[in-house]
Formats: sequence, structure tokens, C-alpha cells
Amino acid sequence: MAVTNLTYRPQFQLLGLMDGADTHPLLFLLFLSIYLLNALGNLSMVVLVRSDGALCSPMYYFLGHLSLVDVCFTTVTVPRLLVTLLHPGQAMSFQACFAQMYFFVALGITESYLLAAMSYDRVVAVCRPLHYGVVMTPWRCFVLVAASWAVAHLHSLLHTLLISALSYPRSAPVHHFFCDMTVMLSLATSDTSTAETAIFSEGLAVVLTPLILVSLSYARILMAVLGMQTTGGRHRVFSTCGAHLVVVSLFFGSVLSVYFRPSFGYSARYDRMASVVYAVVTPTLNPFIYSLRNKEVKGALKRGFRWRAAAQDE
Repeated sequence: MAVTNLTYRPQFQLLGLMDGADTHPLLFLLFLSIYLLNALGNLSMVVLVRSDGALCSPMYYFLGHLSLVDVCFTTVTVPRLLVTLLHPGQAMSFQACFAQMYFFVALGITESYLLAAMSYDRVVAVCRPLHYGVVMTPWRCFVLVAASWAVAHLHSLLHTLLISALSYPRSAPVHHFFCDMTVMLSLATSDTSTAETAIFSEGLAVVLTPLILVSLSYARILMAVLGMQTTGGRHRVFSTCGAHLVVVSLFFGSVLSVYFRPSFGYSARYDRMASVVYAVVTPTLNPFIYSLRNKEVKGALKRGFRWRAAAQDE
């Protein structure tokens, strides 16, 4: 099937966020602003974590990688979205479409496992503070990040190969702003039952694993909080974990609402709106949620601005 697809070179017309042939310059400016804000926030976080010695703990190591994933995550989809807002129905080749799908899935799964690693870091910090340095060693942090990338890319490769092996019409409209798995399955002209079975079974295991790990971590943190005698200790825990919990809720909530339902329940408009949340909004909010609620990040930002002002004065 894949050989046949490449022989007659099917193309896909991305209809974008809105149906129809009308242009949407105001939406273009809105999403362009969001994308630039995303790049500024996440790249600034990456630079801060790399350059400021005060942000050398495991939590910021994971946060730096999360910010890098977030800026790449939006770069996979938003530039094409901006094009479709001004020129709806842009043709996209078979190879470009599935390359986009591969990187989108890989980066999305990487983010979910990094969020799980961050929840593990938080449960160790709250429940075993005296052993934190022994448990969260640099080598263990590296292994957690490397495993997140490896599992995500293997998962994405499997899904991309399965879906690209299906047959597609020579030219098909895509009611979305990127080549998503659910969209491509709905466009296939061959039997998708085998691919759907493999995707939903393997995908369920891969995607739900970090969600289960996050849930178990916060259940352990909640038990620790309930056992605390002072309100000050509880407040410190909530201030430490609150930002991460907000990000986890936004990301996993929107992902589960899109991907874990049967194909007959597919709704193009709903999928596009939910995809905007986890593919555009959440990656943009992440660095600001963490920085606004974190005194150490605020301090690093102030030091960075003072250093830059001093360098300009000289």
C-alpha cells in the first residue's frame, strides 16, 4: 500500500482551522502573536536553565527539556496553520504530511513522559526530602529524559508506518490544520481495522502510562499533605506542585478527549478546537505558568536583565 501511495503521489489539501475558502487575517495575527510568545517564553526558559547556576536542580533540568519540546511542538504545526489562514486549501505532499505527523506525535509523547518525570521529581522532593539528592542524581535525570525521547520516537514511528501504509485518494481535503492521526484514518480508502486496533492498543499503553504515573505521584503527594500538621508545609507543597498540576490537567485532558474515542465519534470541528489547546495554547502557557509561580525563576530573570543592563552600560 505504501508503495502504491508513493507511486501516484497523493496530495492533501489542508483546509486549516476554519472551513471554507475565506482568509482570516485577524486569526493570522492572533496565532502569529501566540507563536512568537511561545518561542520567546520557551527559548528564554531554555537559556535561563542552561546559564543560571541557581537553576541547576533536577526540576529545572526537566523544565528546560520541556520548554525545548514545547517550542519544537508548536513549530511542527503553527507555521502551516498560519499559511492556511491566509491561503486555505494549501496542498501538502504525502511525504510532508506524514513527516509532520511523525514529529507531532513524537514531540507530544515526549512531553507527556517529561511531565511524568517531573511528577516523580516532585513526589521525591515532597515525600523524601532528605534523600532527594541521592535519588534524583544527574545520571537518573538523564536516563529519564533519554527514555522519554526514545519511547516517544519508537511509538511515533510505529503509528506513522501503520497509517502511511493505508490507501488514500489522489487528492483529499483535510479538515484540520495539520496531518493528525485521526484525520488520516478517516481519509483512508482501505480497511483501517488492523491499524486502528494496533494504534489504540499500543497507543493506550504508551499514552496512559505517563498519566497513570502522574496520578500515582499526586496521590502519594496528597497523602503526604494530609499527614502534615502545619498549614505552612501544605502551602509550600501546593506552591511547588500547583504549576505542574495545571499544565498536566490542560495537556492530558485535551489529548484524551481527542484520541481516546472510537472513529465513528470523529468530529472535525471539535478535534480542531481541542488540538489548539494542547498543540498551541498549553505549550505557550507552560513557561509563564512555571515562571509566574516560581521565585527562583523570577530571580534568574531579574539577574539576567541586570546582567544585560550592566553589559550595555559598559
